[in-house]
Amino acid sequence: MTGNDQDPLEALNEQLDESPKKASKFWSEFKSISIIIVTVLAFRSVFFEPFKIPSGSMIPTLLIGDFILVNKFSYGFKVPFSDWFSDPTYITGPSKPERGDVIVFKYPKDPSLNYIKRVIGLPGDTVEIIEKKVYVNDKPIEATVIDGKEIMEDMDDKFKRYNFKFFKTQTGDHEHISQIDQDNIWYPNFKKIEVPEGHYFVMGDNRDFSQDSRYWGFVPFENVKGEAVMIWFSWSFPWPWEQTEETFKFRPWRIGNLIN
Repeated sequence: MTGNDQDPLEALNEQLDESPKKASKFWSEFKSISIIIVTVLAFRSVFFEPFKIPSGSMIPTLLIGDFILVNKFSYGFKVPFSDWFSDPTYITGPSKPERGDVIVFKYPKDPSLNYIKRVIGLPGDTVEIIEKKVYVNDKPIEATVIDGKEIMEDMDDKFKRYNFKFFKTQTGDHEHISQIDQDNIWYPNFKKIEVPEGHYFVMGDNRDFSQDSRYWGFVPFENVKGEAVMIWFSWSFPWPWEQTEETFKFRPWRIGNLIN
């Protein structure tokens, strides 16, 4: 046996000695990673969760490609993960959404989908739409026509061809912009309806391009995940079927905007 050779028995013993150490190191790293993952998921479940806006139903408040933060404790602190498989369990509260809040919620027809809309009608309210004007408890929501030139410049390509009319709108304590398509003559009216207890009537700010409570009904409170509070990133891609020279757009001027 040369000076560089090692007794096979000694080599085997060294491997056996190292195996427990490797196993211990593996489980230590596994536990550390698991704790990090659980902590992040718990934070998302209880405090803030990011979402990406995939559709134009909330234009011009939210554009396609906006990344938003949702305050998960706006209406009370939840037990972590309690809303994953059933109705949420609250540690404090809960308090209720207010008129004008922009909320993210589980779509009542398919809870695996998340929707975002604005609260229009609270429990016990009546909601009616006459010639595209929204009435709550027989009073019209305040809406003043404004110039939408700057809004159209930032509009998603998909919607630039429409004949929009823009309104500075006061919904509860929230002042925001809503819009209607003046050439859209479909469903200008909605028969008066009363919002049941524990439910909410919601609409998109892009009135003629929003599937909302007018079509599928009310949002139960237990479906509400939280209130949208801020845009933290924003970009857009051109629609491939549109004849446009525009390309990918990064929108840094939207970053940090509060959602009202």
